[in-house]
Amino acid sequence: MDEVVRKLAGVGLPAVILLITMASTGLAGAAAITTALAILGPGGMFGGIVLLGIIGLASDAITKYGLTTLLQEIYRVRKAQGESLHNLCREINGLPISKELKLILQDYIS
Repeated sequence: MDEVVRKLAGVGLPAVILLITMASTGLAGAAAITTALAILGPGGMFGGIVLLGIIGLASDAITKYGLTTLLQEIYRVRKAQGESLHNLCREINGLPISKELKLILQDYIS
């Protein structure tokens, strides 16, 4: 059941983004889809399709592992690659996430 929910979330987010973009075009039907895809992606419609695919993969990973775990691993790897703790903490403070999650991440990499 968890697998089904994860797959639906992976498909649902790109669909919602596409629908919102379509609604903002003021067009209907195929013209709205074409314009929305062109707006979303660099390189026209193809870029929009690629972007929605990447968003689907990212949302699938977030639902599988959780945002906290993904961010912890990203910052652990970056610290291991030699980025300074000061720069990482400054970047974490600038993220649009809760203060609690910022503290968790900073504590994890310290």
